[in-house]
Amino acid sequence: MASRPPSASGKTRRYDRRSGEAQGWRRLYKTAAWTRTRLAQLSAEPLCRLCKAEGRITSATVCDHIDPKLKEDPATFFDGPFQSLCDEAPYRCHSSRKQRIEALGYEPGCTTTGRPIDPGHPWNRPRPA
Repeated sequence: MASRPPSASGKTRRYDRRSGEAQGWRRLYKTAAWTRTRLAQLSAEPLCRLCKAEGRITSATVCDHIDPKLKEDPATFFDGPFQSLCDEAPYRCHSSRKQRIEALGYEPGCTTTGRPIDPGHPWNRPRPA
């Protein structure tokens, strides 16, 4: 998070640049219910799911909402489904790979023949006639 210039009292105030909507659900991460949910998920799935799919063994540190839209509603925030991901160097599956997939709408990357690995990639979409 960025910091504002010092206030009149001389203290630097921190602020969040996210939208008001995002700030609403981000506060739920600081609750005891989320701590219990996170610990239960990491106990049930201690290895990073994305690393495991690629044959790497990496301990998970993040409980991630598989469907990011579910975290926007407080009624479904704690219900899941969840996946365990790593957020440590060198892989950082949560803060790099998962967020890139969410932003693009498909998983980047290609096979050895050059074809995209994700069927949702724009190259795989039907062309207009």
